[in-house]
Amino acid sequence: MKRVIFEKFGRPETVVKVIKEPDPLPSSDQVRVRNHVMTINPADLLLIEGRYGAEPITLPATPGVGAWGVVDAIGEDVTLLAIGDAVLPIGGGLWSDTVIVDERMAPKAPIGVDPEQAAMMRANPSTAYLMLTDIKSLKPGDWIVQNASNSNVGRMVIRFAKEMGLQTINIVRRANVIDSLKEEGANIVIVDDGRQDLALAIRNVSGGPPKLAFDAVGGRATHALAASLADGGTLVVYGLLSGEENSIAASDLVFRGIVVRGFWLADWFETTSKDKLTDLNAFLAKNLAMGFLHTKVEKRYPLSKVDEAVAHAGRANRFGKIILVGEHNA
Repeated sequence: MKRVIFEKFGRPETVVKVIKEPDPLPSSDQVRVRNHVMTINPADLLLIEGRYGAEPITLPATPGVGAWGVVDAIGEDVTLLAIGDAVLPIGGGLWSDTVIVDERMAPKAPIGVDPEQAAMMRANPSTAYLMLTDIKSLKPGDWIVQNASNSNVGRMVIRFAKEMGLQTINIVRRANVIDSLKEEGANIVIVDDGRQDLALAIRNVSGGPPKLAFDAVGGRATHALAASLADGGTLVVYGLLSGEENSIAASDLVFRGIVVRGFWLADWFETTSKDKLTDLNAFLAKNLAMGFLHTKVEKRYPLSKVDEAVAHAGRANRFGKIILVGEHNA
């Protein structure tokens, strides 16, 4: 088997490498999966850089939280999966052409769906959908605001919000993505040039103060989103792309009752019930089959060229996802 590792933190293209190891064997309640498609997400790059705020990890480590693969070995107590089943492994360390996972953490992939799209089905759409539905009660016509709106999570927020009848204000860094976000269903797009009073700009363009905000950037961006919210609004932090600690005015917390909380999909998967996992997977599979969750792929790289892949994924002017593909016969 081949898997990607990094032995120190740094620029992803300089610290990742591929190693070869003997094929592992599953224990009684596990399955072995041959990954054919592996996704690259911003959190993966932050992890490699040492800027991802999860619990300390032991190096060397393997990134990756999204994949599509085929079961090729099962443990003796496995009852729901069989050799040949296509699955979407849940967990970390998925930048590997072969992984071992518990049966519970290998839901079947949707039948008849492009493996690349299926591999991207869970991480970004799940984050967007759960942040919209599990955190604050909203009704049609309510306003929400988000930054990093051109990210895949941001685009999924726009799509789901439109279906829910919500109004979205979307913060981006470049004007050439405005039209594509409008096509997704964005109500308002603001280009943040770093010079304007962003909180005031958000308030001026909305039909009412936003009740919910999603922050993937951190630093002054957090401050602006919190200041733009209606009294009692909720700010959800799910990323830290700027590398700067979140900044929030004490007056927003103390006198306006702004609630700040985090969201981490990995934790949701670890703590939620099997029934909720099944329901979410079915919901996403249905929407994927309808074409609702389709994501543009800009380029595919073999696992052996992961250094080139992560360099491409880190570019600012992309218009699609970068994915890794397995090389099981190489």
